[in-house]
Amino acid sequence: MPGVFPRTGNWLMLQAVNLRLPRTVRSIDRVRQIAQVLSRHGFGHVVARLRLAQYVPLPRRWQEIGGSEGETESLGRRLARVCEELGPTFVKLGQMLSTRPDVVPADIVAELVKLQDRVPPFDAAEARRIVAANIGAPIEEAFASFEEQPMASGSIAQVHRAMLVPAVADGPVRPVVVKIKRPGIENVVQLDMAILRWIAQLAERLVPELALYRPTAVVEEFERTVLREMDFINEAATMQRFAEAMSDEPAFRTPRVYWEATGPSVLTLEMLEGISARVVLAERPPEIDRQALATRLAEGFLRQYLEIGLFHADPHPGNLLIIPPAGVGLIDFGLTGQIDDRMLDQLVVALVAAFSHEPGVIVEVLADLNCLGDATDRHQLQRELGELIEKYYGLPLHRFDMQTLFYEITGLLRRNAVSLPREFVLLGKSLVAISGICLQLYPDLDLVSIVRPRLRRLTARRLEPGRLMRSATITGWHLLNILKSAPGQMRDVFRRMATGQWQVQIRHQNIDDLAHEIDRASNRLSFSVIIGALVIGSSWIITNPGQLPLLGLPLSAVGMLGFVIAGFMGLWLVVAILRSGKLS
Repeated sequence: MPGVFPRTGNWLMLQAVNLRLPRTVRSIDRVRQIAQVLSRHGFGHVVARLRLAQYVPLPRRWQEIGGSEGETESLGRRLARVCEELGPTFVKLGQMLSTRPDVVPADIVAELVKLQDRVPPFDAAEARRIVAANIGAPIEEAFASFEEQPMASGSIAQVHRAMLVPAVADGPVRPVVVKIKRPGIENVVQLDMAILRWIAQLAERLVPELALYRPTAVVEEFERTVLREMDFINEAATMQRFAEAMSDEPAFRTPRVYWEATGPSVLTLEMLEGISARVVLAERPPEIDRQALATRLAEGFLRQYLEIGLFHADPHPGNLLIIPPAGVGLIDFGLTGQIDDRMLDQLVVALVAAFSHEPGVIVEVLADLNCLGDATDRHQLQRELGELIEKYYGLPLHRFDMQTLFYEITGLLRRNAVSLPREFVLLGKSLVAISGICLQLYPDLDLVSIVRPRLRRLTARRLEPGRLMRSATITGWHLLNILKSAPGQMRDVFRRMATGQWQVQIRHQNIDDLAHEIDRASNRLSFSVIIGALVIGSSWIITNPGQLPLLGLPLSAVGMLGFVIAGFMGLWLVVAILRSGKLS
């Protein structure tokens, strides 16, 4: 759509460095809203450095670009307010950042974790239409009843109670919960994600200190997370896999997925009965065996982490139902983690090294996982890890605070430019949450005595001859493929060199910005020369009597016209300078 975006110097520069933004009325309005909200909450200096000041109206820009407004609050609180004001996608972004204390400092995490995803529900008739479209039949054929009022409503979906008919329930009428995707949410997320990718690229190029937080990687991770959350088929399949993996532990229950009433925008799940863990922790019901429950929770989640490789990543008390005397029901699988064999091997080695007081081995594990950044000092990292292990080594169990330890570890890694895989961070937060619940239930629970034998068994399995032989066979197959393809690749290289097709590519950074600044300065200088020439010429004409030969107009009128044109051009130049944020 030509003409939708202002053809300013900033926009041309962004096009030159291949930072793409959809050129639509919706996208430019959304960028303007983001720039104004950031400015209003004390981030005007960031808006200016991202060259988004042109989207803030001049009166407000004069007040807010300096960043003074809103700075009485903490940085985390202001970020949380920005997310709340910009709507559901940004609330989700804030919630995701609250799960990454290795990227975001703990004080900001403490504010972002308070973000609530509350959105007014959409119409029940629309919900019924979506359900019918997804199951391919009228809603009455699958549900004996369907409550009009949703029990919960979020930015991605809302949840209704319902009763399944016997034919679909494979038995008697069953109570279920029906999760329905919000209509049009894909378009909203798609637009916001395109803008977030664009802003992240700008941040890495134009604000070097923000590069420490890896904005592009954070946005890419956020996009994957949101897309998974909107994929109800994937969520249902994950729950099915989890139920099958834990099927030999009847004390652990997950909601059954009713596939006949599930589709891309609808997820129908069994409604589990039980007591919320919040109630158990607060009221201590006598029918609950707290010691057995704490042990079962610890062993069940350790099995998820170390054996199954698929774990519930958000086990807060609201997502746990307690079935007396010591049964557990897990709900809300919107956030799960997955650890493959390679990551599990490295995790086991790191844990054994921590128990054995070997920080050097932990550093090597981080290097093998490509977690070390360019600025990482290995010796300093090893020294700080050793000091942390020494601090907690031999600490009495009742003085052991998993949450404090987790934030100390993530702070240490952040200071040393170490980037953990997302799955490891999710595992850490899940472990902190579940260990806190276990110790509230039974303070004398010895978590170390539960972890150590599992690590020994896992290490022994990793060293079994059969497993080592399979690993050696796969490695040999890869080496054989390399040897087989090497002669052909060498031939291609020499052929390109012989025919003159060998090329050396040099990539430069930030040269475009310098060229743009020089071009803009020269254009303004030329414009100023033209204005000066008009003023001088008009001044000369206005002092000379006479008339124009053909029109009969006095020369003084022509001089006045020149002054008016020069005035308009000067005003336009001043406005352009103000809009660029480069007045001083």
